[in-house]
Amino acid sequence: MKSHFYSQHAARLRTELGVALSRRALQAFHQKSAARHLAIAARQFAILALATWGLLTIANPLLWLPLAIVEGFTVFNFTVLLHEVVHHTVFERRRPALERALGWIYAVPSGISANQFTRWHLDHHAELGSPDDDPKRHHLSPKVNARWYKLLYCSPALFPIYFRAARKESATYPRELQQRIAVERRVSIAAHLTVLTLIWTLAGGGAALRAYILPVFFVFPIAFMLNRLGQHYDIDPTDPAKWSTLVRGHWFWDFVFLNSNYHLEHHYFAGVPFYRLPALQRALAPFYERHGMRWQTYSGLLYGWLVENRAPHTDWTAAPAAVPVPKRASA
Repeated sequence: MKSHFYSQHAARLRTELGVALSRRALQAFHQKSAARHLAIAARQFAILALATWGLLTIANPLLWLPLAIVEGFTVFNFTVLLHEVVHHTVFERRRPALERALGWIYAVPSGISANQFTRWHLDHHAELGSPDDDPKRHHLSPKVNARWYKLLYCSPALFPIYFRAARKESATYPRELQQRIAVERRVSIAAHLTVLTLIWTLAGGGAALRAYILPVFFVFPIAFMLNRLGQHYDIDPTDPAKWSTLVRGHWFWDFVFLNSNYHLEHHYFAGVPFYRLPALQRALAPFYERHGMRWQTYSGLLYGWLVENRAPHTDWTAAPAAVPVPKRASA
């Protein structure tokens, strides 16, 4: 049984946010446009198709390496599109059949189960702030605060780490949900193996390396980990308003991460579509100033994470913890 940790601690925050924005502004921010969402999704599929075509046909590493990076980040961004389905921000009204179809379409490119992602993510929202009941924090955040261990999350090791975490959490779900998750996971894995086999058979091992293995197994984990750095790693555990990281918007990262870099704003108002989050951040700037909230950037997050070796879910403004020096044995 979960405790609904966030709602127990965020009542005052909800009241303050209700005052910070007018009802008319909130209604405007929550307005959904299926056409706009689907146009962005079509753009992502077009980017994936063009990048894949380039990786299949171009052997010059000066050209295909950037394309591999583009493809890896694009594959990651299908989880962002799936995230929109989870929060019912695609259609103005609920469309269960269409939402299930989109869930399948968005989940397969990243090799995950739509039902697993849905339950996992909604539990994350409900239990934000809890080190035990928030599945993302409990199962997926690095438990060893060492640089070498953190770098594993930017490598193919992310996949066994993630699927082990998902398996442990899904073991607590009802049996019927576990069965649906298992079916979806097998379909996603079969789809990926089919794509890899076709590329290897029709275009050769070099093309398979460029168009599948490097983007999926080496670039995707970097996109995943960088995105996570901007979610809940630099926080103030004593203030629910600061349980997510405030990342300053930038056109480059807005495009690269499909606005999922506005994670704090998303937790404040989960029903706001991702294409309205930049405007929401600008509207909340006075609220952030009143609360003395600190803006972060991805360069600052990387510096804190790897250079200063900060621990996740802690206040990075505090002095880094001192490393104990072992005592010398007496002569």
